[in-house]
Parts: sequence; structure tokens; C-alpha cells
Amino acid sequence: MTTALTRELGEFVAGLRYEQIPAAGISVIQTGFADCVGVMIAGSVEPVVQLLVAALKPPPGEATLVFGQSTAAAPDAAWINAAAAHALDFDDVALRGHPSAVLVPAILAEAQAIGASGREMMTAYAAGYETWAELVRRDADHHHGKGWHPTGIFGAIGAAAACASLRKLDAAKAAHAIALGASQSAGLMANFGTMTKPFHAGRAAHAGVISARLAGAGFTASPDALEHPQGFLSAISPAGRIDVEMPVEAGTNWKLAHDKLSVKKYPLCFCTHRALDGMHDLIAANPVAAEKVRRVTVSISPTHATILRNHLPQTGLEAKFSMEFAMASVLVAKRAGLAELQDDFVRRPEIQALMPRVVIERDERPDPASPSKAIYDLVSVETTDGRRIESARITQVRGGPEQPLTRDELWTKFEGCLQVGQARVPARKLFDALMSLDQLPHVNRLPGLGAA
Repeated sequence: MTTALTRELGEFVAGLRYEQIPAAGISVIQTGFADCVGVMIAGSVEPVVQLLVAALKPPPGEATLVFGQSTAAAPDAAWINAAAAHALDFDDVALRGHPSAVLVPAILAEAQAIGASGREMMTAYAAGYETWAELVRRDADHHHGKGWHPTGIFGAIGAAAACASLRKLDAAKAAHAIALGASQSAGLMANFGTMTKPFHAGRAAHAGVISARLAGAGFTASPDALEHPQGFLSAISPAGRIDVEMPVEAGTNWKLAHDKLSVKKYPLCFCTHRALDGMHDLIAANPVAAEKVRRVTVSISPTHATILRNHLPQTGLEAKFSMEFAMASVLVAKRAGLAELQDDFVRRPEIQALMPRVVIERDERPDPASPSKAIYDLVSVETTDGRRIESARITQVRGGPEQPLTRDELWTKFEGCLQVGQARVPARKLFDALMSLDQLPHVNRLPGLGAA
């Protein structure tokens, strides 16, 4: 018997209150807001954001653009701010995608429109996150393999649920908002390494704001848009192995408390991060000059190898999806940060010469806990003098739920991001406000958004 998934998620969203969020989820939400705002401000100077603003020409409105001096209507602000949040690929990872880059910009923009409090924004994030998680767990296969970008396809629905929560829609209207979001789901893997990848996050955030507004005004959608044989889950499933019969767990078995965010240490595709940790450890223990490297072998999963499609990138955008660049950057610069994700660094002769020496090996053995990953990632370096140096077998990533960043590490990343974005707002004051969001009486008390 098919679960009335769309309707039950509408009931969950409409009934959710801040007091129901588990204590373990509160810090996850605050981290999601802080990290997202940091990378959003850093991304605000990227060409994708400037081009969006120039093309949309948004008139002044109720929501602030990337904590700057310009404003726009909430749907446009959500669109532009979410693109900024995902522009550097430095935003957090969970639920097969990048939830905060969609949820936080949509929530901030709509919260300014309606004057929401910090707790109401946190409740909206929980509503969006749990709705997203509910859909992800119902398909055994990973959507990357089909060519779907999960941030785009799930993000539109998660943002719709978040904005429905903010607007305090009743259960029926919240279900309509979720169904409307489902019909706006989009995002193709083929566009990774271009401006269109952050555009996916922007459009998903925009869809969430619009969906909740339309549903609140009486716009209708199918009450079974998610679970119908021709609905969302069936339409986007890589192999049709979906489960529409299992009970809804949103609000009971909290994914915020278990499937927590991974906060990125590096502004590259998350599929590079275990190997990046491995290469950093390898050269720290065994210093080796880049010019002495004959070959680098990186063992990763077939899914990750497919995602990392750019083998000889020429731009910073392309390099984000290149394991060859990731390894070359650490060997040459001893790091892979925002400074290295620049076109001139990518094109440096020593980087271009080293990338062809990086070989990707596909490990078909899946990680039982996360089948898109290999059972472990492994990096080995062969030198011109005959040495072979090997990393540990890497099963976890720094910044992930098992090895989370400390508050000081998160602050260091945040401060660096605001410097890159040339922020006009005091970094420490904004960071502390986001990390205590539950104490905020009104969204415009956030530094950079209002009188505070």
C-alpha cells in the first residue's frame, strides 16, 4: 500500500515547532547557517553572481543580497544568494547534495519578507532538511549515476517545505507547496564545472520561495506528486528501486541528529576530500618535491571517478571537479584552497605538467554505509628515484560527522571567506549571531541585514 507521502510531509511541515527539534540537531542547523553565510559572502564576488544580477536586474525589495547594500524581492534574492553560496563549491554536504546552500538563502530571503525570528528560521531549516532526507532514503540508488544533480532535484522540494514552514501554511497548503517544488526540480551533472552548477542551487531556492507563496495564495498541486507512479520519485529514480510504502519518518527518526552535515575544508568537489586528506598526510610524513614525482595513483569509487570529469582543467571552475588538479595543487602549493582555485594557478606550467601523471583507479568495493564511496580511498606517490609512498586507507573525511570541525576551525574558515568576499559586515559579530541563532528575536537583527 502506497504511503500518502506528499500529504504526510505537508502535515509534518505544518505541525513542526522549534521545541520538537532534537538537541543534537540545533548545533547542526546553526553550523549550516554559519558555514553557508560565510561561503555565500565569499562567492558573492564570483562571475556567476555578477552575471545573474546583471541579467535579472532585480529592483529593490525586501531581502538583502549577500549581506551587502543591495536588495531584491525575496525570490530573486534567494536565487542570487544560493548561487553565491554554491559558486565556490565550498558549502556543506549531506543527503547526497548540498542542503544548506539551498535552504539557508531561501529561508533568509523569505524571513526578511515576513519578519521571522531565529527560531522560526531554524524550524524552517529542520522542515526542509527532514523533507529532503525523507525523499533521499526512499531510493536505493544514487542519482548522480543517472545524471541528476541531487542539490537541484531535492533542493527545490526541501526549500518549498522550509518556506511553507516559515509562512506557517496549513497541512494542505504545505503539501501543495511541496508538490509545486517537485515540478520545479532540475539539475544535470553534465553541467558540473561550469556556472550552471551553482545556478542549480539558485533555482532550487527560488523555486522554494515561489512554491510556498503560490500555495499560500491558493495555488494547487497534486496531493500525491511525490509518490504517484508518474510522480517525483519514479521520474527521477536511476533504476526504479524506490520505496513508497515505508512509513514517513520525518519528525520521528530525525536525520538532523544522525545524517549530519560535512563542512568542507577544501573548495573542491567533496569527492576529492578523502584523497586530499590522504595526500596532505602523505607529504607531511614524507616530504617530496613536485618535480620528483613520477606518478600519483588515487583509488576511489566509480561514482566519484565519474563525477570528477575534468582530467586536464584550464580554469578554476573546471579544476573543482578534477582529482588530477587536487593532487597537483597539494604537491606544488602544499594546499588546495581558494587561492589555488584561480585560472592563473591552474594554468601554471608545473600544475599542467603534473596532472597527466595522476592516475585514477576505480575501486568497485562500495562502502556499506555510503555506497557511492569506495570502501576506502588511497593515495600513492612514486618518485623519480624509485620510492613508493602510500597514504593510510582513508574512510572518513575531516569536517565530516565523524571528525567535525571545531568551532575555532569553523570560525577560521568563516573569517577567511568574509575576507575573500570583501564583506562590509563585522565577521566575528555575524559569526557569533549565526551560531546562536536561536536567541535572535528578528532576522533583521543579524549584522548586515538590518539595524544591528
